[in-house]
Amino acid sequence: MSEQTTEHVHQVSERIGPGSVSVARVAPRRYVGLNEKGATVQIGGAELEGEHFTPGELLKLALAGCVGLSVDRVASRRLGDDFEMTVWAHGSSDAESNRYQRIAEEVLVDLSMLEPDDRAKLVGIMARAIEKGCTVGRSVEGAIDVDTEIDGTHFPAH
Repeated sequence: MSEQTTEHVHQVSERIGPGSVSVARVAPRRYVGLNEKGATVQIGGAELEGEHFTPGELLKLALAGCVGLSVDRVASRRLGDDFEMTVWAHGSSDAESNRYQRIAEEVLVDLSMLEPDDRAKLVGIMARAIEKGCTVGRSVEGAIDVDTEIDGTHFPAH
């Protein structure tokens, strides 16, 4: 694949506004995603070699990122600004229906320093923050079952 910069491959649309993103073809089955802030992401088919995300991985990444951002403030109020957290989104598309039917979100955060009641309270607050604040999760609701687990506590699909 020849190196191309995104400013040369992304055509301008008259409809560009806040939240607009684009993908531009840079090679067969390879695209570069761009947002209005100039961030880029490599996108390609699952069969391709090299560093890139598939569209399905980007969907799961959007869910995981949304979960992280949804709980970040409530968690940092109780754990401090320097707490560590990783959010995973697990799942594969169903070959027969060619769609994602279930994605499992896993929030890995160490809450062992909290008393059991405080831990349970924070996990509940985090679950409600995800339910209320995760726009991506709310958008796929009804189309994909999304299960969430926070520090080992499971919340059924919403």
